[in-house]
Amino acid sequence: MKLSRLIDPIEVVSINWLSIDGLPIEGISGDKRDDALDPEIASIHYRSNEVRPGGIFFAIKGQQTDGHQYIRDAINRGAAAVVVEAGHQIDDAEAVVVSVENTRKALAAGSSIFFNNPSGNLYLIGITGTNGKTTTAYLVEHLLLESGMDVGVISTINYRYQGLVYNNPLTTPESLDLQKILSEMVSAGVTHVVMEVSSHGIALDRIYYCWFDMGIYTNLSQDHLDFHGNMEEYGSCKKRFFTGYLMAGPKQKHAVAVINTDNPMGMEILSAMENFKVVSVGSNASSDVFARHIRFDQYGMSGEIRFPDKGVQFQSGLIGSYNLENIMCAAGAGMALKISPALVKQGIDSFAYVPGRLERIPDESGRHVFLDYAHTPDALENVLSTLKEVIAGRLICVFGCGGDRDKAKRPQMGKIAGKLSDFVVITSDNPRTEVPGVIIEEIRNGVMAVLQKEYMTSELENRFPENGYVIEPDRERAINLGIKIAKPDDTILIAGKGHEDYQIIGKKIIPFDDREKATAALAKSLLKVN
Repeated sequence: MKLSRLIDPIEVVSINWLSIDGLPIEGISGDKRDDALDPEIASIHYRSNEVRPGGIFFAIKGQQTDGHQYIRDAINRGAAAVVVEAGHQIDDAEAVVVSVENTRKALAAGSSIFFNNPSGNLYLIGITGTNGKTTTAYLVEHLLLESGMDVGVISTINYRYQGLVYNNPLTTPESLDLQKILSEMVSAGVTHVVMEVSSHGIALDRIYYCWFDMGIYTNLSQDHLDFHGNMEEYGSCKKRFFTGYLMAGPKQKHAVAVINTDNPMGMEILSAMENFKVVSVGSNASSDVFARHIRFDQYGMSGEIRFPDKGVQFQSGLIGSYNLENIMCAAGAGMALKISPALVKQGIDSFAYVPGRLERIPDESGRHVFLDYAHTPDALENVLSTLKEVIAGRLICVFGCGGDRDKAKRPQMGKIAGKLSDFVVITSDNPRTEVPGVIIEEIRNGVMAVLQKEYMTSELENRFPENGYVIEPDRERAINLGIKIAKPDDTILIAGKGHEDYQIIGKKIIPFDDREKATAALAKSLLKVN
């Protein structure tokens, strides 16, 4: 692909041909001059160490490094062109230097062009919100598959299509990686893609030049304030997915929004989408799709979903009111896609579970062990409140908080755990470059505001403790301890990591799977009765 074609949609500030093969462009003529002015681009990159001869390198600013520091490396590896932000001077570059206002937007637009605009050849569904994106994505995927569609999914857990499953390190991949994934799906014959859209993906322009057919909003609560600064900016970012992408893209004439109106931000988004096609969902009868007569227990829920023209009775193995919100978002998507209420019911009834989302670990001794990805105050409160309502015995919570992330939520989550649990085991999550003990102490400050009694691990060897908490920094030992002190009918929630099969300590990624650790702990534990 010619450079001129690739950068056609990009707002270019200037193009500079400083030298080609050591000669100024004025000294070159003929075909070589034409090639120098408009080189053929063989590949596209934002990591300099992946650049191949004839490739183009986009220098983007990351959270820890700036791609502009690696321009010389990209050129030395044979880059035919480099794209930089205006103001960066590149001396004696044996490559075309394209200056733009925003290299992230340029990378997204250029990647879309390079891969032949894959989102334009797909029915693209974007799901955004603090919690529930992954579960809603799984539910919508299941509904589409049950309806006979060829579906791809890009989610926090992985990206997948047609039985192929790949790791996905980011909820919303970098724009180049995203466009490549979408292109692969188009080539494979996928027609519909369900994609989680994170606030980082919106703010960092990863979804720029993606054309969405449907946007789904789940909810908004505190998260990522280390990145956004405050809730107003965080909420505005989520809202922008609808006002800046869904309502402004080339598919806007037929695009549709599915909005959960059971929260203030949902109502705010709804009011901003006047004269736009919207399906509102929630618990209120004024919504286009609403739930009623819902019954919850520790094995799931049942009730009625009302569509404009009829109602259907459903039964789901998903637990809790927050999962009802996810089910309603999926039902709204089904309505928007003109899937019959009967097929929506069939899809909801037959859906099993989402890995790491209130996932039950089998235990023959009568204890109830669940894993959940809950890593925000709202998510932890939702899960604990849900379990508290349906369990018979005590509730034991094993959790920690991630390092190098929003510190303000740590005491909040500690207080929530202390208020809603009978016993809390405070441990490590992904400490990253922070000292685990510092993170744990910040959590402890919240827990001890509710649970005053602190136990030493040695005190728990041969007893079932009264209400209180214990600190065990080693996550595997913490899981063992939480299971060991449980009686039959007690419930143990292991929160924070869910589907993750690793732990990040320092800058090392170490294999660690809560599911495996819990299963092993259950197998070796012996129940003791006071």
